[in-house]
Amino acid sequence: MADMRSSSTPRAVVLTVDQRGSRRSSDAVPAALALLEDLRVLRSWERTAGDEMQGILDSPAAVTAAVARLVRDGRWHVGIGIGDVESPLPDSTRAGRGEAYVAARTAVGAARTAPHHLRVEGDSGWCRHLESALWLWAGVLERRSAKGWEVVDLLADGGTYERVGAALGISQSAVSQRAAAAGLIEAERAAELATILTERALEAP
Repeated sequence: MADMRSSSTPRAVVLTVDQRGSRRSSDAVPAALALLEDLRVLRSWERTAGDEMQGILDSPAAVTAAVARLVRDGRWHVGIGIGDVESPLPDSTRAGRGEAYVAARTAVGAARTAPHHLRVEGDSGWCRHLESALWLWAGVLERRSAKGWEVVDLLADGGTYERVGAALGISQSAVSQRAAAAGLIEAERAAELATILTERALEAP
């Protein structure tokens, strides 16, 4: 797991995520920790309490990737907090302090009744724009069918439309139709926008 340690981290993104309907289902935290473990983080992802986990990041691309994976998994209230953190960071993610942690706690609580179970809180005026972009992106991802995900995943692995069609036993035209129905281009643009907005939010209030 990447663990980018720093003695000075004035601003960061804290993701606090809580399992939906945990009383009616098995513990999903171990699987989610494995799902996120390859992403660049300042400290390792950790379970905080019960069916909740937390990560601290300063890479906008990693934040975007984490949100995409959690939305696709479909079992989480996602709270994103952006702001200052106290430095130096402690060895444990959950032992950290600062405005980003407070914002993430507020966000995950609000995510329970928010669109797509996702909220962004922070001291930057860009946070609202980021939240809007993430909601629109999540809407595309949540509507994607299993066949749509199959095509998107194969294309993401470097496959061409021709190769994906051969692998699935369908025509290139059918691959194109499934990619369009899956919102492939829209999702790619939304991911780019979310990454840029996260970067802006991290730069300054």
